[in-house]
Amino acid sequence: MEERGAHLPARRVPRRLMRIDVNAFVGGYPYRRVPGTSPDGLLRAMARTGIDEAWVSHLPSLFWRQPMEGNAWLYDIVTHEPRLKPVPALHPGVSGWERALGEAVDRGAPQGGAIRCITGSIPPGPRCGFLLRRVGRHICPDDGRAPRGRPPASSNDKSAELPAAAVRALIRSDEDLRLLITHADRGFIEEVHFGSTPDEAARLWWDVSWIWGPPEDQLALLLATIGRDRFVFGTGQPLRIPEASMAKLDLLELEPRQRAGIESENARAGLLR
Repeated sequence: MEERGAHLPARRVPRRLMRIDVNAFVGGYPYRRVPGTSPDGLLRAMARTGIDEAWVSHLPSLFWRQPMEGNAWLYDIVTHEPRLKPVPALHPGVSGWERALGEAVDRGAPQGGAIRCITGSIPPGPRCGFLLRRVGRHICPDDGRAPRGRPPASSNDKSAELPAAAVRALIRSDEDLRLLITHADRGFIEEVHFGSTPDEAARLWWDVSWIWGPPEDQLALLLATIGRDRFVFGTGQPLRIPEASMAKLDLLELEPRQRAGIESENARAGLLR
């Protein structure tokens, strides 16, 4: 942004704002070499892009048969760096998830009550219902999309992408539940949002990491049709370049207050209360 500042209108370069990345990972990617996967690498990227806080999950464990086994490593990492907030993984279809959930609650984790729920196409049921009630706030499910070029080698990859109907069923399962959905594209977001009631849609948030900016301008369209208060800043780093999410916002006609909402205030007001 500093390099682009001379070429952008002044109103597109707001004063320094709090920036929270709600969708970041640490740990190696199992299928190819990806730079910046270490905690130090993530912190360097945060410093480079002006990100003050990152909600992080343990990347390799998302591909393990028992994804909760990576949570201990995640907790240890974040205790040494206050800018990193843990979002541990839970899989309600795998034994031991109740113990992992209890540990997360006992540790005061996760951030704002968020967990990364590895559900795939598992429909809501007694186990998911118990999980939602125990968390009491919100879950951070991945819509199933993964970086292009990944071979289907994980036991957690056998299910299809998370359908929009599953997200609508989840948000309807508990009136106190709030959901943050990551890596969703325009079609998925619209299918969920416009198929939900106003009350349900008001308990859904979306990160911007997988939404196209210019020249397609899909992010601008969604902000106009669904509302700026439904979107939060996320990068998907290190699997995606964090500057890409920043560039999308740089190129929008946003007032400082509107940009602050996406970069931090929507997450604070909706997901941390």
